[in-house]
Amino acid sequence: MTAAVLGADGLLRCPWGDSADDYRVYHDTEWGVPVHGDGPLFERISLEAFQSGLSWITILRRREGFRAAFAGFDIERVAEYGPADVERLLQDEGIIRNRAKVEATVANARAALDLGEGELDALVWRYATDPARPAPRTLADVPAVTPESTALAKDLKKHGFRFVGPTTAYALMQACGLVNDHLADCGYRAPR
Repeated sequence: MTAAVLGADGLLRCPWGDSADDYRVYHDTEWGVPVHGDGPLFERISLEAFQSGLSWITILRRREGFRAAFAGFDIERVAEYGPADVERLLQDEGIIRNRAKVEATVANARAALDLGEGELDALVWRYATDPARPAPRTLADVPAVTPESTALAKDLKKHGFRFVGPTTAYALMQACGLVNDHLADCGYRAPR
């Protein structure tokens, strides 16, 4: 299935958005809704980095564990994490226990802090796409990487962020509303 599907509730959704309850809630209430603020964007960058190589549903189902482990994604608090915190997190069954991703999250908090208040939001939103661009008709029309996501990844890396390649950056852009990749006939396509 590559076009929007009719859910049991009678609403058309992107196919992935009707494949599980967790996905349905995320698709209907969060995916593609504009996200602003350094803290919320830091959370999304962190979760997208942890998702790399895994399914998104794995991250969604552990989201509260991530929030607890990373102090609600409070940038200042996470930036203070040291080696003992990393070791503690590697024992935390509520998250994905991957050293490189845990260390990247701490490094990314420090990079966000170094940017200054409000600057992560400004940096990320600089790469928002034209809202008038054509809507994808099928999943095959949705890219994994775009020139904007490549530029965003490069800019984030220039500022010291890790685990933010072009594919991860594009997933971030989709999740945070910088691009609207709801399919053309998805009931959630309307601008938010």
